Amino acid sequence: MMTGKSAPRRLSIFGSTGSIGQNTLNVVDHLGGRENFEISVLTGSGNVELLARQAKLSGARLAVTANDRHYESLKSALSGTGIEVASGKSGLMEAADREVDWVMAAIVGTAGLAPTLAAARRGADIALANKECLVSAGDLFIAAIREGGGKLLPVDSEHNAIFQVLEENQRHAIERVILTASGGPFRTASLRDMADVTVETARAHPNWSMGLKISIDSASMFNKALEMIEARHLFGLGPEQIEVIFHPQSIIHSMVGYTDGSVLAQLGAPDMRTAIGYALSFPRRPNLPVERLDFAKLARLDFEAPDEVRFPALRLARLAMMRGGVQGAVLNGAKEVALEAFIEGQLSFLAMAEVTERVMDDLAGLPPASGMDDVFAADREARQRAAELMTLAIAE
Repeated sequence: MMTGKSAPRRLSIFGSTGSIGQNTLNVVDHLGGRENFEISVLTGSGNVELLARQAKLSGARLAVTANDRHYESLKSALSGTGIEVASGKSGLMEAADREVDWVMAAIVGTAGLAPTLAAARRGADIALANKECLVSAGDLFIAAIREGGGKLLPVDSEHNAIFQVLEENQRHAIERVILTASGGPFRTASLRDMADVTVETARAHPNWSMGLKISIDSASMFNKALEMIEARHLFGLGPEQIEVIFHPQSIIHSMVGYTDGSVLAQLGAPDMRTAIGYALSFPRRPNLPVERLDFAKLARLDFEAPDEVRFPALRLARLAMMRGGVQGAVLNGAKEVALEAFIEGQLSFLAMAEVTERVMDDLAGLPPASGMDDVFAADREARQRAAELMTLAIAE
């Protein structure tokens, strides 16, 4: 009996012009392109030229710019192609409403919350690369995944590593998960040295070249703090089950420890295409053009416990998880304001955590979120309170 070829999988890529989105399109091309996948939606923001080029090359049905000011430019760039064009929040929600099998959720910041939540409720498998979905609205997002019936596939390298080695039939035996961190530029710096950190030294990551904000988040360990909160929601863990270890070589991406003393680790060269490809092909492993580890050339793998006095963001993550409710949204909103102030020279590097903790304490009594409006309200209140605290500090 002859069997016909299966229909191409329908994909939407939210945030296609960013590094995750570009790598996703690269993986799609490597795994057969249009023969195996149908690109329904691509979304971007300001890089209209790249978004239009991606839409043409991939044969996307709809291209969306999150910025209404770029609508006419995108429409002009795609004139005569037959590709639909939309913009702004309504355009992103239109994108989320499309019937697809798989969504790459890589829109940066809270702008990605509503469309990703909507896509989850529709039942699409969600490849999650947006931290805010779980940090700010974890309970709501997990409920949306369950409501829609799709799979939640983590794309951050650390969570993807845990996902790969977490044995579903052994969930009862999970003792801990261990997130690895490179340690950034201040892994061995003293507290006194960190008091005088500048934006330029904070952005100088020893392993990778990244954007300004994410580089500073990595240096302060706030990025890892957000990943701790994500891990709680992704894997249904308690705060006491989530650990962080410095591993400067960045070869082991994370580990799962079981009650029999076994620890399973996922290793690989640092390449986001591994995590993206695993999420796109799950439960099968794809053949990807990434570097293979040569263990004979790996001189050493080092580990050390992070100092939470020098990196208080890790302690704040545990505090947010213990308090629950909207404390994740408060932490993230306050941190964002403090980060901007540090970049503008209005706040010291170590004071970012001090401001964030003050705001978390001030807003510890906010009720749990019953919907996205509550999450956005908590985010706004945290940002406002952080700004007020810094204004008072400057006045003094």
